[in-house]
Amino acid sequence: MSGDGARWAVGIVVPARNEEQSIAATVASIREALSNCRLLGAWIVVVCDSCTDRTASFAVRALGDAGEIIERQAGCVGAARALGVEAVAMRFKNIPKDRLWIANTDADTTVPTDWISRQLPFADKGWAAIAGIVRVDSIDGEHGSIVDRALANYTVGLDGGHTHVHGANLGFRADAYVSVGAWRNIPLAEDHWLWTRLQAGKWPALSTVDVVVTTSGRPTGRAAGGFADTLRANLAKDVYR
Repeated sequence: MSGDGARWAVGIVVPARNEEQSIAATVASIREALSNCRLLGAWIVVVCDSCTDRTASFAVRALGDAGEIIERQAGCVGAARALGVEAVAMRFKNIPKDRLWIANTDADTTVPTDWISRQLPFADKGWAAIAGIVRVDSIDGEHGSIVDRALANYTVGLDGGHTHVHGANLGFRADAYVSVGAWRNIPLAEDHWLWTRLQAGKWPALSTVDVVVTTSGRPTGRAAGGFADTLRANLAKDVYR
C-alpha cells in the first residue's frame, strides 16, 4: 500500500515510564519507519513521565536530531500523551491541522518499517483516525503455545476489522483530535475514551489489521488494568497449564 506521504507532516508520540531497556529499540524502529516515507516533515516526541531510571538519556541518544524528549512528573499516561501531541503541534504550527498526522505508540513497543506508510494511504482516502492491532511475540517465561492461548480472545473479523483500541497503535489527524477535546487526563483507558469521542463526533474512524505493532509480553505492566493485566488474567485462566 502506498500513498502521497509528501502531503503530510507526521508526529509520533511515545509516553515512557522507566523503559530504559526498550526505549532505544522503540525509537530506532520509528526512525526506520519514517525513513521509508516522503513527508512534509517528521518529529518524534518521547514524554518521560515519572522516570527514575535512564529512559530520558537513552531516548536522547536514540533520537538524535529526529525529535525531542519532555520530562514530567505526573504519573498519568493520558496527560503524557496530551503533552506529546502539544509538542508535535508546536513543531508543525505552520502546517494545516488536516495535513498533520499524529501516530501514537508505547515505549515497550516496536513498529514495522511500513507502520507510517500503511497509515497515510488511509488518511489520503479521508479516514481521520486509525486503530491498528498489537502482536506479542512472547510472554516472559512462557512457552509459545501458552502465548497463543493467552491471546485467543483477541478477535478479528473476517473483513479485517476489529474492536480493539490500543494507545500503542493509534493514529489520527490533528484537526479531528482537537475537535474532540484531546487526550483525557486519566491513567487508564485514555485510548478507548479518545476513540469513542472520535466516533461520537462523526469523524471517519477505521479499525484495521493492516497496521500492526509488536508490544511487550510482560505480564506486569506500568498501569493497573492495562494490556499486561489482560495477559496475566488470560494466563491465570489457562486450564492447560
